[in-house]
Amino acid sequence: MSGTLILVGLGLAGSALVARTILRSSGPMAKKMEQSFTQLGKLDYKYYRGGFEPKMTKREASLILGIGQSANKKKYREAHRRIMLLNHPDKGGSPYIAAKINQAKDMMEGSLKL
Repeated sequence: MSGTLILVGLGLAGSALVARTILRSSGPMAKKMEQSFTQLGKLDYKYYRGGFEPKMTKREASLILGIGQSANKKKYREAHRRIMLLNHPDKGGSPYIAAKINQAKDMMEGSLKL
């Protein structure tokens, strides 16, 4: 049984190497695909690792809205609107996430009681 698994693994690895060799030698198409793969690896997803803090802070609010902590009223309202359009519960978004987005906007406005 384990010998079969090893042979299957070696077969898959060998076929992947053969496919890579064929693609690299196929000319312009291979270069285009290789460029695409390298660009995919360089994409910077603005992903904040970690959950929500127990009490909303201005730092967390700016992270949720994707703006700087010293952003003006127009900027954080635009950010709130854009994010809520994507995450609204009526459009299939999470009510919890929508509440956190609204709480972040309130924090940026300064109307949230500390």
